[in-house]
Amino acid sequence: ALSKHYIPYNAKFLGSTEVEQPKGTEVVRDAVRKLKFARHIKKSEGQKTPKVELQISIYGVKILDPKTKEVQHNCQLHRISFCADDKTDKRIFTFICKDSESNKHLCYVFDSEKCAEEITLTIGQAFDLAYRKFLESGGKDVETRKQIAGLQKRIQELETENTELKNKVQDLENQLRITKVHASPAGSVTPKSPSTDIFDMVPFSPISPQSSTPTRNGTQPPPVPSRSTEIKRDLFGAEPFDPFSCGAGDFPPDIQSKLDEMQEGFKMGLTLEGTVFCLDPLDSRC
Repeated sequence: ALSKHYIPYNAKFLGSTEVEQPKGTEVVRDAVRKLKFARHIKKSEGQKTPKVELQISIYGVKILDPKTKEVQHNCQLHRISFCADDKTDKRIFTFICKDSESNKHLCYVFDSEKCAEEITLTIGQAFDLAYRKFLESGGKDVETRKQIAGLQKRIQELETENTELKNKVQDLENQLRITKVHASPAGSVTPKSPSTDIFDMVPFSPISPQSSTPTRNGTQPPPVPSRSTEIKRDLFGAEPFDPFSCGAGDFPPDIQSKLDEMQEGFKMGLTLEGTVFCLDPLDSRC
């Protein structure tokens, strides 16, 4: 049965723990004592010892879930360095296997009510058959299986890397789509005429004569009331300022330059507490 297929056994899995040596009775005895103590604590908390199925073949020992048949551990035979059953407790058997990823030696401990000694002998028989097959094939079969195992591991790594790259590409596509959605309203802004300010109004010029140009809605602006011949003065005795009738000659040069500077400033943008709000960067994108 071993040479053609595998032999299954049912057992309870107490767990695995790292050991410092690949073999030795004292090594497995300490591991069994440690895992038994941990199992008693879990049992007092209401946790049951999980049941597993062992499939022993000339290629290794597989530890599976008995219901779903999902492989929990796959211990290759050439990595198993020690196997023994507990002479003081006929239910317990163990083996030490070198982990393929961490290169640490792990001791696996099982509890079988009837088959502990038989399972240990079966693993020993699997070693004998595997060694005979190794001698018959001149070592080629073992090397081929090592290469296949390495290729399978590499394929799994590439599949994981491929999945990560697909997720990154999807994230970049989502970010690009969000960027386009945010950028589309800005591209639809109609450029403003240079003759209007940011409030869509014609800038005020104190030196411009009164024009009869219709307003933006097509109606004529209201007539400017004519000034009365009688000059009215304010409570300080000064003549009121009328922006519709004053000319460039009404202001001294220094005041006129200040007015021109203010007018240019209003054309450039609105300043509030040191922050300039200007549409020039937005207009440049249109």
